[in-house]
Amino acid sequence: MSAVRLFPVPPRIDFRPPHTHCPVCQEPLKIQKTHARRVNTLQVGAFDAVEVVLICPACTQSYRSEELSRLAPSGARFGYDVLVYVGQALFLRYRNEEEVVAELAERNIRISPSEVSLLGRKFIIHLALAHERCSPRMHEAMQRRGGYILHLDATCEGGSPMLMSSMDSISEIVLGNVKLPSEAEELIVPFLERFKEAFGSPLALVHDMGSGILRAVARVFPNIADFICHFHFLRDIGKDLLGEDYDLIRQRLRKHEILAKLRSQAKAFKRRIEPSVLDRLADSIPDRLPSDTDLALFPLVSAYSLILWTLEGKTQGEGYGFPFDQPHLSFAKRIQRLYGQMNQIREMKLPGEFRNNMPYFDLLNGLNVIIDDRHLWLAVEKIEGNILIFERLRQALRIAPKDGGRGLNDEGSDDNIRSIEQRVKAFRAWLTTRHDYPRNQKAGNMIAQLDKYWAKLFADPITVQIPSGPIAIQPQRTNNLLEQFFRHLKRAHRRRTGNASSSRMLRTILAETPLVKNLQNPAYLPVFLNGHAAIEDVFAETDIATVRKELRKTHLDLDQIPAKIKHLIAITDYPEKLLAMLKTVAA
Repeated sequence: MSAVRLFPVPPRIDFRPPHTHCPVCQEPLKIQKTHARRVNTLQVGAFDAVEVVLICPACTQSYRSEELSRLAPSGARFGYDVLVYVGQALFLRYRNEEEVVAELAERNIRISPSEVSLLGRKFIIHLALAHERCSPRMHEAMQRRGGYILHLDATCEGGSPMLMSSMDSISEIVLGNVKLPSEAEELIVPFLERFKEAFGSPLALVHDMGSGILRAVARVFPNIADFICHFHFLRDIGKDLLGEDYDLIRQRLRKHEILAKLRSQAKAFKRRIEPSVLDRLADSIPDRLPSDTDLALFPLVSAYSLILWTLEGKTQGEGYGFPFDQPHLSFAKRIQRLYGQMNQIREMKLPGEFRNNMPYFDLLNGLNVIIDDRHLWLAVEKIEGNILIFERLRQALRIAPKDGGRGLNDEGSDDNIRSIEQRVKAFRAWLTTRHDYPRNQKAGNMIAQLDKYWAKLFADPITVQIPSGPIAIQPQRTNNLLEQFFRHLKRAHRRRTGNASSSRMLRTILAETPLVKNLQNPAYLPVFLNGHAAIEDVFAETDIATVRKELRKTHLDLDQIPAKIKHLIAITDYPEKLLAMLKTVAA
């Protein structure tokens, strides 16, 4: 559909201040200058804005058109409504720059992909500044709800900076974000102090077991209830319990290149099967034998299907990630089961010519090397014993349930926290009284971690006073709200850019980008809009000079620092260490 022009020729629209006398000293205003520029808005399309700027000859104060300033930033080609449209398209509808260009062309707005990208960055800056302005109103809203519970989490990948986000789990409002070179205490403390200044102390905090976060929280909020996310806790001790053996299983599978070999063999088998025969035999397997006409191809089709069944082990899991999901272990065990079946088939006298049964023997011969790998199967045996321990604790905590179907969207069961604590006590007694416990160092380490963080795992409801009386607020047991959001952010980046590298996204993204989530939160919008009808009206209240100053800052982020220097600036006592090094040289 071609774009429909609102006007054949962009119209001229005159703008001038609403008053003729200085509001301060009442002197008559005089014309300082007349300025013309092309402006594009969704409502009008392109028009030529001719603005008369007035000045007070007595106090030298300049006055501009309030009407034009509400439509578009000073000196800008695109109105606030275009800015908001672009921001929502990029960050809420996950369109890429070319798609936004096409959408705006339908609305008679001509814009380039690079201009869309720039408007996207301006949108985030406007949003961050407006979010900061509404902090006092958010604080009031939080107090009416009884306070806030601060959830902290961070995501990073490869050599990327760490994106740390914070959220109030009661309202699910993202409160703030920061990019840090590392999760060091000294870097996190200023971030937490921002919340203390803006919102006061939280009712409680929930976060992972990172040492930097733990120390920073204790320093900024020393007397506040502090809890460990059950999901993070279970994930981290599960990695300690299972990680070494699981890594060995993965390495041995990779060494034998078994995945590539099975895929190659499956392709070779499939090329030898007519699609119609494949469909016919697939309908009969495993309930009945094929007809005599298809019997000769039965071994080929069944061997092909057995390989695909084995490869399917690599996809097993509930979407929680390791250690909850163990696809490499599942794959190895399917290889073992497949080998056992092939050995039994080898002993059977199958009908037809011997050469028809060769696919079974080809498949069996390809598995001999990996089945003879003693290190692999010892690791499988060891990890299975520890998986039993891990699953018992998983059941006790009622977190990340098997067959839950929600993956990281699962928030854990709604069991009473004291019931959960009692089950974990029972688990601890079961594990420490097992006959093999003294010899299982990893199990001992798990118990040590459990004891260390016990007080931070089991939170009683917090009683707070609100205008209508006392209420009890139960801190959430998981940080999954933020985990879900980080996953959502990365998927959105892949959708917009086609680039699967989260590392690149974390290097280039503006730190405050996660605030866009708030624009879909009904608890946030009334506070943010503050009586305005639309987001663009809020943006129009922002000082454009401040926006441009913040935009210039974005060009000085970590991504432009030489790679060899990044690790140096992450050292908290770098100046002292550099000085010590220089002293040795000078000596």
